[in-house]
Amino acid sequence: MVWIPGGKFTMGTNEADAYPAEKPAVQVEVDGYWIDTHEVTNEEYSKFVEATGYLTLAERKPEWEELKKQLPPGTPKPDDLILTPGSMVFDPPSYAVPTTDISLWWKWVDGASWKHPEGPGSTIEGRENHPVVHIAFEDAEAYAKWIGKRLPTEFEWEFAARGGMNGKRFAWGDELTPNGQYLANTFQGIFPHQNEGKDSFIGTSPVGSFPPNSFGLFDMIGNVWELTADWYDALKYARLAGQAPKLDVGMNPCYNPDNPFAMERVMKGGSYLCAANYCVNYRPSARQGTAYDSGTSNVGFRLVKDPDVKTLSLNQ
Repeated sequence: MVWIPGGKFTMGTNEADAYPAEKPAVQVEVDGYWIDTHEVTNEEYSKFVEATGYLTLAERKPEWEELKKQLPPGTPKPDDLILTPGSMVFDPPSYAVPTTDISLWWKWVDGASWKHPEGPGSTIEGRENHPVVHIAFEDAEAYAKWIGKRLPTEFEWEFAARGGMNGKRFAWGDELTPNGQYLANTFQGIFPHQNEGKDSFIGTSPVGSFPPNSFGLFDMIGNVWELTADWYDALKYARLAGQAPKLDVGMNPCYNPDNPFAMERVMKGGSYLCAANYCVNYRPSARQGTAYDSGTSNVGFRLVKDPDVKTLSLNQ
């Protein structure tokens, strides 16, 4: 881990090409904290599972009572044969498709999990130093509790990602590939069918494959999206700026106008699937919501830790 001293910074952005959920830019402040230098890896998560016997949500049969909380009232219960353990896997088509239908490249795969990233028959052998994926919020929190850390807040994550470069478009400046150099694992080509792999990777990459930011942190942009502790609110920055009413968290701590029944956590940083023609989320200000009770093949996490606080007595 490395120490982040905290301070004031500009959260979000006002740039024209950013997404609405990132706007407007607001001034915020964070206290100091420790943060992992890289995303939690398959090897690290394996040690946790070996020590505790933990089963991730992707390895458990889905529970209808939980699923229906995120569905419109009256949604009929599916057949039990459909409620099988698994997860969402990126499965690119071999030809150009409209980018308005995510079902053309995201597939539910029975048996997909952190140990079997593409489904049964796939393994993490040879990928021990890649970020662990198919991790739901509950799975990340369980690991954090075991190792004595916690998930970062959205503020903490973005402050760390910026590396002291306040207001820059990317984690290293305003140019995506300065001098033609690729500084993050993203998607080059035409999403979703044509990944040219100019950055040397098609899927996830070993952590630390690209240069660190000025705080010494690897893969704060690209590789995999990273979970944070915050509920997703599409109007969060507008509310902070006084441009939208306060969210009624008693009704729902999450707000996604595209999915009124959503229960999502904020994820940050983009992934190896972010492309210029579809998802320009490889920026510190970028943010999206992800279902708290499921994972995908491009979402992982890193952790933070609060500084030790020593209590002084009058006798010391």
